[in-house]
Amino acid sequence: MNSQWRIPESALIVIYDDAGQVLVLQRNDDPLFWQSVTGTREVDETPCQTAQREVFEETGIDIAALHYQLIDCKKTNLYEIRPRWRHRYPPDAAVNTEYVFALQVAVAQNIELTEHSAFLWLDKNQAMDKVWSPSNKEAIMLFVPDQPAMLNFVSDT
Repeated sequence: MNSQWRIPESALIVIYDDAGQVLVLQRNDDPLFWQSVTGTREVDETPCQTAQREVFEETGIDIAALHYQLIDCKKTNLYEIRPRWRHRYPPDAAVNTEYVFALQVAVAQNIELTEHSAFLWLDKNQAMDKVWSPSNKEAIMLFVPDQPAMLNFVSDT
């Protein structure tokens, strides 16, 4: 595959906090497009590795360093690649395979934006209304618990 093209596979990571607030991000290239963390799989990466990398790149959250647990939702979506983004993929690629993950973080988790213009913490219903893609809405509905359990951290001391 030509190295200039993206692999038509991605990870979608729904991030929510102990209070059940869902993180949504506003795209730089489309101010009406809000989403969870998402990104394309790179060569030699597993979907889980893609999810961990994308969470760090887009939010600054280092899952391993903070002792968070990335949850593989065992859900895969297929969707048509938006026509405005199709030039990024090989000519025969029209469908993307999306692997869904969830991540619970502490309330007031620091977010460092690098690829988005804004972020919001919204309740589950507001987040489902705000995000653009149907697969993102479904992931929030299915994988954000109505009452998240409080995180237990293991002390390194």
